[in-house]
Amino acid sequence: MTTACDSPEILAFGEAMTLFIADTPGELARVEHFQRRIAGADTNVAIGLARLGFRVGWLSRVGDDSFGAYIRHTLEDEGLDCRHLITDPAHSTGLIFKERAVGGADPRVEYFRRGSAASHLSPGDATQVGFATARHLHATGIPPAVSASCRELSWHMLENARAAGASISFDPNLRPTLWSSEGEMRETLNAMAATADWVLPGLEEGRRLTGLETPHDIAGFYLDRGAQAVILKLGPQGSYYRGTLGGSEASFTVPGFPVAEVVDTVGAGDGFAVGVVSALLDGLSPRAAVRRGNLIGAQAVQVPGDMEGLPSRARLNELEAALPSLDD
Repeated sequence: MTTACDSPEILAFGEAMTLFIADTPGELARVEHFQRRIAGADTNVAIGLARLGFRVGWLSRVGDDSFGAYIRHTLEDEGLDCRHLITDPAHSTGLIFKERAVGGADPRVEYFRRGSAASHLSPGDATQVGFATARHLHATGIPPAVSASCRELSWHMLENARAAGASISFDPNLRPTLWSSEGEMRETLNAMAATADWVLPGLEEGRRLTGLETPHDIAGFYLDRGAQAVILKLGPQGSYYRGTLGGSEASFTVPGFPVAEVVDTVGAGDGFAVGVVSALLDGLSPRAAVRRGNLIGAQAVQVPGDMEGLPSRARLNELEAALPSLDD
């Protein structure tokens, strides 16, 4: 029997895929050997939070195939609670192939996800989710883009977490090619962001979704719709915060951390989300949360996989101990 003490304190949901990363640079058509990993923005954040010691519950579907079994074993090995990871005998697990990045450039990625098990997620898959014992929900704009039933699930998760009093973080994570129109994407994701406490767009994402140009104005767009804090990712320049956490409105920019070599930028935004969400749940100040987001994002770009750079709590403590004191 499940009790409140072993129920997940953080809920996450979405599509996990089996990832194949090319061993060598060059066109995928010419690559002979790949390394197997898992991929998915939602799983990256879930894994990152689990590595920091949070009890994270994962809701999704995988196929009744070897790739689905691999994803389940990997997530369980990372410490995720997979009681709501459904094995779907009628649909296969999604796959993704990624080029080996060169010189910090964004690698080309090819998806094989149409009709995947995860694309058949629906609100019925969440009937046993313990919203009453959850402390936080992390959501992204990817599930609502994957299918209509996934979109219904996204609304179900957001509305139930809100009703239960859990805090919510929302990363738009735009996937424009999955949407039927730009207008539908903007309308849906802005409405979902309006249910969240912490909104985490990239600068270009914010511009595309709001039609506004500056970080200050983009943040204001979401604050006016109910968000408590908006943190915009500015790439190597760091990130921008505007919000009312702590009672009064504040805004500031925190510079990014220089890295010796950018290996692969995929997953950097997910690492940033891990840093911000974990710090706010740890009770740290907004400035400390933004700095931690920058710090973990910088770790993520130095490895070829999507989540290999996400630190354990012990490693994070080491990294933060080496930083100068923060004047809030």
